[in-house]
Amino acid sequence: MIEIIDSGPLNTIQDLGRTGYRDIGVTVSGAMDPLALKVANLMVGNQAGDAAVELQTFPFRMRFGTKTAVAVTGGGSAKLDGIAMPPWWMKTADAGQVLEITPAVGSARAYVAFGGGVDVAPVMGSRSTSLRGAFGGMEGRSLKKGDLLPLGKASISGLADEGFGVVPPMLEMETLFPVQNDGTLLIRALLAGEHDLFGVDAERFWNQSWKISSQSDRTGYRLSGEPIRPVAAIEMRSHGIVAGVVQVPPAGEPIIQMSDANTAGGYPKIAGIVEADLWRLGQARSGSRLRFVRSSHAQARALDQAIATYLEDISSSAQMVGRALKTIAGR
Repeated sequence: MIEIIDSGPLNTIQDLGRTGYRDIGVTVSGAMDPLALKVANLMVGNQAGDAAVELQTFPFRMRFGTKTAVAVTGGGSAKLDGIAMPPWWMKTADAGQVLEITPAVGSARAYVAFGGGVDVAPVMGSRSTSLRGAFGGMEGRSLKKGDLLPLGKASISGLADEGFGVVPPMLEMETLFPVQNDGTLLIRALLAGEHDLFGVDAERFWNQSWKISSQSDRTGYRLSGEPIRPVAAIEMRSHGIVAGVVQVPPAGEPIIQMSDANTAGGYPKIAGIVEADLWRLGQARSGSRLRFVRSSHAQARALDQAIATYLEDISSSAQMVGRALKTIAGR
């Protein structure tokens, strides 16, 4: 059991989201940075998609009710009983110890996974919190002081008390996830259905730098820049949309659909971000700048494979640590 001592708004329980219900208007939800969530889970011996805590507002503090493996990834700086943990680190916490997490420079969200996962009741196959729908997670709301989080049974016991860490994806795969010298993220995308209806403005979509405005949240990121508009007025029926779709409302400033993406919409679609780059947007703060880069399906598949290999290596390392410690304990 985990006791929440201090928390701000928008800190929630998330897994990889609920799929299969968009046709009845249910958003997927799930982690804004699914890669950080998967890594944290694998480090404590969980399945990659188990439920964990997503942090967006800091500081956040929790107390452990029993000895528990815990991993902190993403954009957070952690201290266990006041002693700093390295970034992207797994450690065993003893009963009564307090974990405090503060923000890390340059990243928006941190993820905290526990051995066994957060064992709240699933809703439509997922433990993710839908703040818009007020269901899932902890009563469909943000975490607050006094909440008690139940944990499932850990699949790996006896992980190293001093812990172990992994190389963050931006360092391990630095060449695959480019950033300009001024910090602008280069985000790969495919052309979407209404791309060519924007005429010469379509080229400006790709060539200019966009800023993530303060009017952004888990539903979508609104981008600020020189507006782009189709060459003629478009009347469209609402159609299904998913995370990563880039729509352009009449004002001409694009909106990137994110984890709590609407299930349908009628704005024209100019591009779709490749799935492998969505985690980078999940860590982008308001005010960050990005530029879209044309991609291909082959390039998107290559990125997916690189991420899969990265996760497989982490899973193998965690299992190897577990086996080694069991061998030592048996001597």
